[in-house]
Amino acid sequence: MSEIIFYTNPMSRGRIVRWMLEELGQPYETRVLAYGPPMKSRDYLAINPMGKVPAVQHGEAVVTEAAACCAYLAAAFPEAGLAPEPGTPESAAYLRWMFFAAGPGEAAITNAHFNFSLPDDPQARGRAGYGSLEAVADALAAMLSDGRDYVTGTTFSAADVYVGSQILWGRMLGSLPERPGFSDYAERLTTRPAAVRAREIDDALMASSG
Repeated sequence: MSEIIFYTNPMSRGRIVRWMLEELGQPYETRVLAYGPPMKSRDYLAINPMGKVPAVQHGEAVVTEAAACCAYLAAAFPEAGLAPEPGTPESAAYLRWMFFAAGPGEAAITNAHFNFSLPDDPQARGRAGYGSLEAVADALAAMLSDGRDYVTGTTFSAADVYVGSQILWGRMLGSLPERPGFSDYAERLTTRPAAVRAREIDDALMASSG
């Protein structure tokens, strides 16, 4: 049995963690859960009380939330080189943008997709954590400015898996405003062999379940 057990559904944020696992290069066991009763079963609620995917079980460790899964796997398998050295400027960028994408980034993109609008009052917008969708898009574009290829600079990391997935998702939904640098960044990410493998695996699972 694989040391890593991956709980997912091909039509979920599990696609992000699948990509991370493919970048990692470690063997893993996939357990696909259908929406509905399987995700709310007693056994799975013991893994994730929220009754949702993805989740990763690594020995006695259990991790949920896609960003946390990516960060945990990068730290647990440092030989993959997917996390920068702690305490460095690269590590600061890695943590900053990983948390930005998991918080303000996803919230803004999701709210825009569902046509949720914030009040015009600046103080109310500040309480939302992201201010405006335009501010989020501008911040992500600024991250990619100055010739930066990836979140930490010139080296691909787990932060690109997660931050990149949010940008790719927002562009696919049409809810993230286009900005300079997004298209080139998306091309660098989607053509990575691990990203291609992950898409092929999940797309095949979708086809077989449809």
